[in-house]
Amino acid sequence: MLSLAAAFTLAQPQCDALAPSVARLLQAMSSNAQRGNYSGVVTLQRGNDMQIMELSHRVENGQASEELSRLTGQDALVERTDHPTDCMHPGHQLLRSAEIIDGSFCGLASVYRFRVQPGDRIAGRASLRLRVEPKDMYRFGHVLELDQDTALILKSSTFAADQSVLEQFQFASISMAPRQPADAVVEYEATHPHPHESEHLRRGVAWDLAWLPEGFMPTDSVPKESQRKSYTDGLASFSVFLEPLGAAIKPGEGVERQGSTVAYTRGTLLDRRPVLVTVLGEIPTNTARMLADSVRLQ
Repeated sequence: MLSLAAAFTLAQPQCDALAPSVARLLQAMSSNAQRGNYSGVVTLQRGNDMQIMELSHRVENGQASEELSRLTGQDALVERTDHPTDCMHPGHQLLRSAEIIDGSFCGLASVYRFRVQPGDRIAGRASLRLRVEPKDMYRFGHVLELDQDTALILKSSTFAADQSVLEQFQFASISMAPRQPADAVVEYEATHPHPHESEHLRRGVAWDLAWLPEGFMPTDSVPKESQRKSYTDGLASFSVFLEPLGAAIKPGEGVERQGSTVAYTRGTLLDRRPVLVTVLGEIPTNTARMLADSVRLQ
C-alpha cells in the first residue's frame, strides 16, 4: 500500500517527524488538486442536513475555473473563473501554505499525527486513507480518502474529540474531465477580492491576540488596525474580527455551529472601550472562546 504513495513523482520533503510516505502524500495533495481537471457529484453532510451538488474544476493556460451547482433545494450556481493555479485561499489549499512557511510539513507534524492506511473505493476509484489526529484539544481530527492516482480528496470527514462526525464531504461520482457549463439560475457569483482591498476592514483600533494555539500562524500580513485577522495551521483555519462599538452592549456570548465551522461572538470592554469580538473558523468552540479571551488592544 505504501508503495502506491511512493509512486507520486514529486520531490520528497525532508522532515524527521513525518514518515516519507506521508510527506509525499501531503505534497501531492497540496500540489495536484488545483492543477487537474475533474468533475462529479458531491455530497456534503452536516448533522442531519445533506446537500448534493455538482462540481467541475477546469485548468487551462495556468488558470483554474470552478463551477458548483446545487442539485437539491433551491437552484443555485457558484462560479469562479480564470483563477491562477498558484493562488492560495485561507480555506483552500492550506497545505500549500504550510509547505511554503517552513519548507516542509514539519509544522503540521508538530500538532497532528498522521497515518496512511488502505482506503475504501470512493466513486469507483481506489483510494488511500490518511488519518489526521490532533495532538491537543484546540483542533479537530480528519480522515481523508485520497485518489491513488491523483491524490485528489475523494472523501473528507471531520471529527470532534468524542469521535463524532461533524462534517463529511464525498464524491458520489467523478470524472477526470471538466463538465459542460450548467444551465442554472445564478444566485450568488463568487468574487475574489483581496482582503487588503476591503477598505472597511482597515478601519479600527490596533489589536492583537495574546494567545494562539501551537502551530497556527497568520495567513497574510494585514495592518494592526485591521478588523479581520486570519490564521491557519495548514489544515484548519479561523478568522478573528474586532469591531469597535459606539456604546457597550449587554455582556454575553453567542455560539452558532454548522458542521465543523463555529461562529463565536462576544461583546466586551477592552481598556474601557466597547468592542464586539467574533471568531469564525473550523475549530472547537472552546478554542474560539479562548481566542476571544486573548484579544488585546495595543
